[in-house]
Amino acid sequence: MALTLGACAVVGPNFQRPTTPGAPAYAMVGDAGAPAVRLSPDARTAGAWWLALGSPELDQTIRLALTGSPTLAEADATLRKVQDQAAATQGALGPQVDGSAGAQRERINTQAFGFTGFPSPTINLYSIGGTVSYDLDLFGGGKRRLEAAQARAQAQAARVDAAYLTLTGNVALQAVRIAALRAELDALDAVVADDQRTVDMVGKAQAIGGAAPSDLSVGRGDLARDAAMRPAVERDLALARHQLALLVGRAPADWAAPDFAQTGFTRPAELPVGLPSTLVRQRPDILAAEAELHAATADVGVATASLYPDIRLTAGLTQGTIKPENIFRYDSTGWNLAGGLTAPLFDGGRLKAGQHAAQAEARAALARYNGTVLRAFVQVSDALASLAEDDRAITALTGVQAVQESRLKDARAAYSLGGGTLLKVISAERDLAKARRDLVVAQGRRDQDLVSLLVSTATNWKPAQA
Repeated sequence: MALTLGACAVVGPNFQRPTTPGAPAYAMVGDAGAPAVRLSPDARTAGAWWLALGSPELDQTIRLALTGSPTLAEADATLRKVQDQAAATQGALGPQVDGSAGAQRERINTQAFGFTGFPSPTINLYSIGGTVSYDLDLFGGGKRRLEAAQARAQAQAARVDAAYLTLTGNVALQAVRIAALRAELDALDAVVADDQRTVDMVGKAQAIGGAAPSDLSVGRGDLARDAAMRPAVERDLALARHQLALLVGRAPADWAAPDFAQTGFTRPAELPVGLPSTLVRQRPDILAAEAELHAATADVGVATASLYPDIRLTAGLTQGTIKPENIFRYDSTGWNLAGGLTAPLFDGGRLKAGQHAAQAEARAALARYNGTVLRAFVQVSDALASLAEDDRAITALTGVQAVQESRLKDARAAYSLGGGTLLKVISAERDLAKARRDLVVAQGRRDQDLVSLLVSTATNWKPAQA
């Protein structure tokens, strides 16, 4: 009878994975296409995603972060906790066996039983035994509880993968930021060098009477102003290096960030990107949201099962005696068998309200899942659009820099020959300095957008040996 009752149906909705989005692409109508990106239904991340950047220094830094980050240590510990909680929930579904043993010394008060004139003896009592209990789980509330716990363990496992992916992405972003800031410093140094050449040129012209003393003051003023721009960039570089140390799990005084350079990164000629239907089945944050939806659906079953009756079977065996040597004799044996049924009769609507709350939470979990998918698509779309604009900007700024370099060369030549003014030289220097910095910033932004695309479409954060 127990086996028959235990095979009753499990109440509550069964989880079904949300339908795969049918969008064939990420870009909005009117978005420029990134020339290096190719959408492919078979796109897979082979190995650690950051290897596509071709930087051994970045690979070493990320490996260090994967072993030293406190954030990852916390995520791993949380995963183990949730997995153990799921194991505890599974264990609670089976028979529960408890043992007991006791020894006590007791004085029996015979007067309390109405016996007068009898002595109150002092005796020893020894007992040993055990109890077995089993919840038949008639309507599957326990099974649904286990389903929810296992789904939450899957969600936490996906969140751990998301944490690892986020960490590796943040390390790469800081690395390319450091490289961009160093390139910006190099551009400023080139500007200062140009200013110094102008000052030298004006000094020579003044020595032969071809320039006024005020020209030299103007040139030195520009030199000082451009040199004063360096400390702000150096500050940003120091903060980026410190932030990278935090991501690696080291104090700034105990670790020095590598000297990343823009020339040390590879820009892949082609980037295969999975279709949206592939992304939702592989991206860890989406998988975590899906598992949370599964858990919320199972919670509806738990709340529904609480509306129905439940049967619990118990059995106990106790050996008790006043003499230790008689503890295992048959006449020292006591036992009991029991079956108890509990059913809600009146609870003021508490259980029904709990079911409605669980159903509402399931709808909220579905909305969170849909929001996670949409944010993922927007993130990929943003990265693709940004990369397309970055390529166009770099091409244009490269041309601008070449034009400004030629203009400065002509302005200096004219000034040296007495056919030009210092104002034209300084104007050409200003424009060239701006073009150089704009190009460096655009290259750094392109590298950051490339990292964002790799992270937003990556499904594998694990290096070959870590």
